Amino acid sequence: MTKHRMYLKMLFNSLTRRRSRMIAALLAVAVGAAVFQGMMTICCDVPRQMEREFRSYGANMVLTAADDAALSLEDAARAVALLPEDKLVGATPYRYKPVRAHMQPLTAVGTRFEQVKKTSPWWRVEGEWPSDGNTLLAGANVAEFMGLEPGKGLTISGRNAKGARFSQEMTVAGVLRTGGPEEDFVFMNLPTLEELDGNPGTADLVEVSVACGSEELAKLSDSIRREISTVAPRSVKRVTSSEASVLTRLRTLVYMVTAVVLVLTMICVATTMMTVVLERRKEIGLKKALGAENFAIAGEFLGEGICLGAAGSLPGIALGWLLARAIGLNVFGRVIAFNPFLTLAALLVSTALTAAACVLPIRAAVAVEPSLVLRGE
Repeated sequence: MTKHRMYLKMLFNSLTRRRSRMIAALLAVAVGAAVFQGMMTICCDVPRQMEREFRSYGANMVLTAADDAALSLEDAARAVALLPEDKLVGATPYRYKPVRAHMQPLTAVGTRFEQVKKTSPWWRVEGEWPSDGNTLLAGANVAEFMGLEPGKGLTISGRNAKGARFSQEMTVAGVLRTGGPEEDFVFMNLPTLEELDGNPGTADLVEVSVACGSEELAKLSDSIRREISTVAPRSVKRVTSSEASVLTRLRTLVYMVTAVVLVLTMICVATTMMTVVLERRKEIGLKKALGAENFAIAGEFLGEGICLGAAGSLPGIALGWLLARAIGLNVFGRVIAFNPFLTLAALLVSTALTAAACVLPIRAAVAVEPSLVLRGE
């Protein structure tokens, strides 16, 4: 029998002879690998999921004109085209115009409602969204002050960009409630306001929602600023800073939980292996008396630890992946992407930690004195 075959046979016999202890160690390694695989998968993929969820709190970038002139919608479209298509949630233009309704001064806002639904999903409309150029949304404060409700008529009047008077009969499609300044305005389709005011193709600002972190958002803003000098992008600080703070705390929590579980796994494996060493003291003493070197004794126990790490990590990795997938589906309603590099890392980390947990038991095994053990001391 060759040396390597003898070594493997010794490992197999050692692992199978003490099944209850080895199963306990395997379970500990599996739990550690499951937590590592699951938590690291969540830590890598959930921020991407949360960036999408954060977009429900509003846009994180605003485009305005670089000078005091109105923002060209053509230039804004070019700026939006520079953003990654897979991360762009929406881009909503806003154009403000002082008007009068029932002899009361108001601010009319022209926008594109199909984009508003993407960048401001927290808007709540009682009634219906405007469907054509003759309908509008009335802010809750305006509706309460003027006694407006869905289906009621409203005459919008004012002066256009050339100073000529205009008047337009509109119908209130719905009442807007946001809990913010939007409740003080009336909103209509942008083409309708352009027709009333003249000077089409411009806006006061464009709100952009991009699913990315603050650092990437800053780089995208710099790119737009370099490519299109007439557009001035800026980040919405209160949104981006809050996102960065939440994601940082989430990562810290995940790292702490993972570290604690891995330490407990090492303690469990080390305790199991130390018990095995104590049970095999006579065997170790006999081997050393017959000429076995410390290197061979250490190699045997280290091999057992590596086998435990590799065998226990495989079911743990599968369990961790299922855990991460369940969290992604139940919490975010999206599938967590499979990351083969994390799987390999989980296998290597679990095996390495198990081997590291064998250091103290190996030192105890190497320190066994054959003469004392064989005398029964």
